[in-house]
Parts: sequence; structure tokens; C-alpha cells
Amino acid sequence: MFGCEHCGNLKFVPFRCKSRFCPSCGTKYAIDRTTAMSFKLVNCIHRHCVFTIDENLRIFFYEDRSLLNCLFSAVRYTILRLFHNMNNSQQFTPGFICVLHTFGRDLKWNPHIHCLISEGGIGNSGLWRHVKHFSYIFLRNAFRTSLLNFLEDKIGTSFKSIKAKCYREHKHGFYVYAKPALSQPKDVLKYIGRYLGRPVIATSRIDNYDGDIVTFHYNRHEDNALIYETVPVLDFMEMLIQHIPEKHFKMIRYYGIYARHRASDSKLIPAVPLNKRSFLLSCNKWRLSIGLSFGYDPLKCSCGNMMVLLELFHDHKRVPLEDLFRKAIEKYRTSHPNSCSHLAPFMLH
Repeated sequence: MFGCEHCGNLKFVPFRCKSRFCPSCGTKYAIDRTTAMSFKLVNCIHRHCVFTIDENLRIFFYEDRSLLNCLFSAVRYTILRLFHNMNNSQQFTPGFICVLHTFGRDLKWNPHIHCLISEGGIGNSGLWRHVKHFSYIFLRNAFRTSLLNFLEDKIGTSFKSIKAKCYREHKHGFYVYAKPALSQPKDVLKYIGRYLGRPVIATSRIDNYDGDIVTFHYNRHEDNALIYETVPVLDFMEMLIQHIPEKHFKMIRYYGIYARHRASDSKLIPAVPLNKRSFLLSCNKWRLSIGLSFGYDPLKCSCGNMMVLLELFHDHKRVPLEDLFRKAIEKYRTSHPNSCSHLAPFMLH
């Protein structure tokens, strides 16, 4: 609860549910993660790739979510092999970020990997090699082979018949989209915000809900035609919750030079300079985010004065600020029994 000290006007601001599955909180999560990810990027052109799978494989990932790790492993193996083949002695390593999506535009179960790859890599000598050409043939065949091999190792011999069928029906490998888009760092950040951590469906795509029936729309991938679907609300909920990830499962993973720090990384120029990072982080705070998005200060009263924080509430009951502080101190003392000397003045107060 915020209040104006001049006119007495009150304003209640709800806390976020902090769920990535929530359309509102998921957007905030995406903004925070986008900022953190932008600090890892090298100042170079990046390419957006999408790794898709055979429809016959989807059921395996649906019934056993742990197999989704095989998707990440296959993409990682494929990209590293692509760059290492350019010069085995140098072992050129790119930076790439993988984001797992389990949903298609129609909300059906369709696991695939969105990958952001630097068009270049750094070798053992510390020299950067720019890469313009990505071999579609290699990407498709290497991804198909590595994924099927990983799945066979996990599932066992019963998977051999499905594996053979995939080879017969996909003689040229699984489809991999890797069209160059000349993505400069500033454009890459927009891409990250679009594909990272977004909810399964945006609220703008839900056209009608009467308590029993939900109508939503999407653009069909094959011909970009606008499609409307009307389904019972329980079926719609089932379509959504199937995409909730398992607890502690990492939907976003960093590889190559984005995965860890090495001595050679100091030679790379970051896309976001160090002196700008604190400002970008400050822009993600609630009050400033509202101002940047909608053009007004949410804490400015109608009388023109600024509101101040008065109270916190939970379950419609007042939560004393001093109690929250005391609980935080006690929790910190329990987890850090030998490092609380700097808190002594506050605890005495």
C-alpha cells in the first residue's frame, strides 16, 4: 500500500506471482533474463537456428520429459562439430544459447530448439574466425544422427525400429532452419526478448471466453493462414499445462564461449559495455518499467505529489515491516552463522 502524504490518496500494488507460465509475470521474467543474457553476448553477428524433430518422436518426449535433455545434447554436439571441422587443430568454439520450446502455434506438443549462434568462434590461439557459411546438409544430417543415437542410448533396443523409420523418411536429415538474417547485437537483443521465457500463449491471442468455451487464434506455420479454434475451457487448460516444465529443468542453456569464462574471453568485445550494465538493470525495476512502457509514473498521485510506501499486506492482513526485517536477519544468521558481524548494529537497533 502506497499513500500520498498530501491528499491522503491510497494505492495498492499487487505482488507478482513470479511464474513463467503467467502471461504478465512471464513477460517480466523474459525481460530480466534477456538483460542477463545480453551481458554474455559477444559483439558480432548472430544467427537464429531452429532444430525440429520427426513427428513420430514427439510422444517419447511427452511420456518421458527427461529425454528433452537429449535435444540439447544433440544440438550442442552438432554445432561444436560444425565449427571444429573447420580446423581440428584450432578447435574453433562459437558461443550459442539454446532455448527449448515444447509448444507450436496451435499449442500442441511440439518440442524444438531455438538456438542463437555467433557467426564465428575463437580458437586455441586466441584468434577469432568469422564464419558466414553454415552447411545445411551437415546441420540436418548431424542433428538427426546425434539425436537418434542419444535417444537409443536412453530408451534401449526397442527404439531401433523407430530409428530406422526416421532414417527412411528423412533421408536428408531433420529440418533445421538456419537462414542468415544479419542479426547485429542490437537486433539480437530483440530476438532474445521475443523467444526467451515467453508464455505459451499471449493474452492477445485469446479472443473470447464465456466461462465454458475458449476461442483463440494463430497463424498456421505452413501457409501463414489465420486460424481460429474454439475448445472447451478444460481442454484449453490441458493444452496449456502440458507445457509446464519439470521442476529444476533448465529451459535455457549456454554453450561454447557463453558457457564459461576462459583466459581468451578477455580478448572478446562484449555486446553490452560494462559501464552500461547497471543502467540496463535499473530499467527493469517495476516503477521505471511502467514509465518506459506506458509513459507515466505509477507512484505519482493525481495531486502531483509522489506516494510513499506505507504498509505491506498478505492475505488481507498487515505485515509489519519490522517483523519482516527481523525474520530476514534470523534466516541469514541461521545460514551464515560466522558472517553476521556486519549486521550487529542493525540487530541491536
